[in-house]
Amino acid sequence: MTTRQMTDTELAGQPAAYWTGVAYEALIAFTRARQAEKGYTQPQFWLLRNLSANDISPDGEGMTLPELREAMRSYIRPEDDLAAESAVLVERGWLRRDADDRLWLTEEGEQARVDLARNAPAIRAALHEGIDDADYVTTLKVLHRLIRNAGGTMP
Repeated sequence: MTTRQMTDTELAGQPAAYWTGVAYEALIAFTRARQAEKGYTQPQFWLLRNLSANDISPDGEGMTLPELREAMRSYIRPEDDLAAESAVLVERGWLRRDADDRLWLTEEGEQARVDLARNAPAIRAALHEGIDDADYVTTLKVLHRLIRNAGGTMP
């Protein structure tokens, strides 16, 4: 199937919401496929990150699944099953569950988080192939402006 290149005038008339949705789905699918090739899922990585005092967690304290869902509310997807994902990490010894049903990062889990984070630069490099940093920055600035124009807030 051949895709016709649109002119700049045609592109200027395209709906940003449609294209940002297409981009989001493609980027998530690509990222998750690369992570799956390495034996882990994006939600598993997020769990490790959210429980690590060396990453997203402000204090390294354990959290319940509802607390973790709330912490991840801006990026978790509807199909992400944190209960199942955390069970896998408990089985691997990367998380432990206490008597209050809070999940805690183990030493092995912290090492896994560090090891898994090493995959991010290669994923980013593949996604950014052929895109110079200046164009990327311009794209993000345009997206930020679209968000503000739509009345949205920046994280």
